[in-house]
This record gives sequence, C-alpha cells and structure tokens, in this order.
Amino acid sequence: MRHISTVIIGAGQAGLAMSKCLSDRSVTHVVIERGEIAHAWISERWDSLRLLTPNWQSRLPGYAYSGDAPDGFMTMPQIADYLRGYAACCAAPVEERTTVTSVTSQGFGYRVETTQGAWQCDNVVLATGACAQAQIPQLANNLPPGVTSMTPMSYKSPAQLDPGGVLVVGASASGTQIAAELRAVGHEVTLAVGSHLRAPRSYRGRDIQWWLDRSGVLDACLDPLDDIDRIRRLPSMQLVGDATLAALDLNTLRARGVQIVGRIAGIREGYAQFSGALANHCALSDLKLNRLLESFDAWAESQTLSGLKPPHRLEPTEVGRDPVLRLRLDDGHIRTVIWATGYRPDFHWLDLPVFNAKGGLDHTFGVVGPGLYVLGMPAQQRRKSAFIDGVGADAEVLANHLIHNRASRVA
Repeated sequence: MRHISTVIIGAGQAGLAMSKCLSDRSVTHVVIERGEIAHAWISERWDSLRLLTPNWQSRLPGYAYSGDAPDGFMTMPQIADYLRGYAACCAAPVEERTTVTSVTSQGFGYRVETTQGAWQCDNVVLATGACAQAQIPQLANNLPPGVTSMTPMSYKSPAQLDPGGVLVVGASASGTQIAAELRAVGHEVTLAVGSHLRAPRSYRGRDIQWWLDRSGVLDACLDPLDDIDRIRRLPSMQLVGDATLAALDLNTLRARGVQIVGRIAGIREGYAQFSGALANHCALSDLKLNRLLESFDAWAESQTLSGLKPPHRLEPTEVGRDPVLRLRLDDGHIRTVIWATGYRPDFHWLDLPVFNAKGGLDHTFGVVGPGLYVLGMPAQQRRKSAFIDGVGADAEVLANHLIHNRASRVA
C-alpha cells in the first residue's frame, strides 16, 4: 500500500485546480482519474457542444486562456486540450486510467482502493463533478416499446436517431440546444418545458457572462441563511456557445418549428401527459430575466460605464391559447425521447456515512468531514462554483482548510 498526504479523485478542472493549490502549499498528493485528463468533456458530451462561457472566462489558479479568440467558445476537444495544458503546466501528478473502487476510513485517515492498488492518506478530495450521471425521471419506465430513450450523456449527434419525431424533456441549456440541432436537420421536435431560466446571449453589446462577472453576481458568496438547496437546484440558463445567436429561448425555438408543451407529468396508456402550467413557468422566467437586466442597468449606472448600447428587453415568451396536454407515443410517430432533465454526482464508491436521507452528499461549503472534501458542486461556496472559472477560488479555500486541519491534527 502506498502512503501519501492527499488523494484527489478526478482530473477535470476541479481536481487539477486543487492539485495546483496543494502544490503551492507543498502538500504531497496524487490525482486519480478513471480515464484520461478531462475524460468527461471528451466522452460524455455531444459532438457540437461548446462551452456556455466565453474563452476569457476559462480561468484556473495560475492559468488562463491565452489564445486569439477570447470572446469565442471552446469546443469539447479544445476544452480537453486546455485542461491537458494546465495539467502539464502545473506538473499535476495524475494517474490516468485508474478507477476508484472504494473509499473507507482507516485510523485517522482514509483508505482509497483503486484498480491499480490502494492508497493510505490523511485527506481525500472528491472532484468527480456534479454531472457524473444523467437524472432520468421514474416515469421514463413507462415509455412504450419501440421508443428509444436517451440522455445528453448518450446523445452524440442527430445521426444516432431513427427517422421520426423526437420528444425532448427539459428546457435548460442542454434541452434547448439539442432540440434546435434536431429541428435543424428535419426532425419534428416537441420540447417539454418546466421551470427554466431565460437569458440573451448578449445585452447592451456585452456578453451576458460579462455582466454576470463584472457586476459580481457570480462571485457572490453564499450565506448559511440562504436557501442553498433552492439555489443549487436552479436550472442552467438557456444559452448556447455562439455569439452570433442573440438568444436560444422558447420564442426562437417556436419560430424554428419546435412544438412547445408544458412539463411532463406522466406517461400512461401510450400517451405523454403535460402540465397546464406552461404559461405560468414562462411568465415567471420572463419576470426573473427582466429583474436581472434591471439589476445590470442599475449597476452600469452606478459605475458610470460608457460605450454600452441602450437598455432593452426581450419580447415576452409566446404561449399558445390552447396548450397541448398530451402526446401519443405508441403510434410510431415519436421515435425518440431525450431526457435533458439534469445531472447528479456519483459517489457509489464512497463507503462512508456522509449522505443525507435523500442520498445526497452532506457538506458545508465543500467540507464533508475531517480531511474529506468535495469540489466542483453547484453553488458550493459561490454562484459560479461549478464553472471552470469558479473552482479555483473554492479550491484555495479548501486547500487552506486542509492545511489548518492538518496542523490541528499534529497539535
């Protein structure tokens, strides 16, 4: 068995950021990765996907984008290259193609079993990300025979799909992008919409992420009095990594021929059933967007910024008078259902009493227990904690906590 101070599990942006922070503090560690560096970006995303954040926002501790397209959006291969470059620059001690099979307590530390042997360590950092598994609602089990069920993790391109109609469930970034892509190649597409966050790609001549970044929205630290669970459940904005597209919202999709229906409520007797609350969900999304834009306007005025275009608002989301409340699935017209209903982490190998009644990992701003940390979770410490641009600040905090905790143990 090998001994080391800290084992980091996962070599994506979170694991590599933590590695850099520990190296800066002279903490011996190893980074264990089941595939290769940036494995999830390479193998678990669809082919046309680009980052939702501009290249200038790809910032990690001691490393930043240095290419000639700061306002562009990286493809998946480019993200992988970027992270491989970061790992090389930081000399991160990554053990690739090594799968963790269990993490258990041992003495005052932990035992990490892998397919390449075991580690004894004082600290473990869980950096496998919040999107390790696709969330599929239980009602998916009621799909009729002959209808293919997919998720954004298994979907790669339209070429995978059989000819025919497609039902996309979920209208956050993944669902809207996939619906647009499938409609563009001729599929009849129905998009089931629940709670969602509408957003323009740019506002007053600046990217929406510029506003979120400069105004401090993304850097806002969470307070224990906040409804943190609600914040962590917020869907991703309806964005696409394309500066030429003003918005990819429901109005845009409807204009392209996508049928918009309410949240899926059930599948019975060969029919998908939809909620009648589509208008309410859309009105609430419009309200939240307008409040956000108003806050940007107020901030810009307070900063006396120049060179901005005049304030404007998007047209209200169009909702038909007679919403579709059910869709037949057993007549061969709908051939595929894509469940863009979110993601969840996967800690099945973590054999420790650190889970709540719902099976979620209990942590306080990333601290799970003595010497046990998690990094890269949504709204972990800040609103941008799950972004490439957010894991660095969180990693700094956890690295300092680890050092202090280690010193306390020695004392």
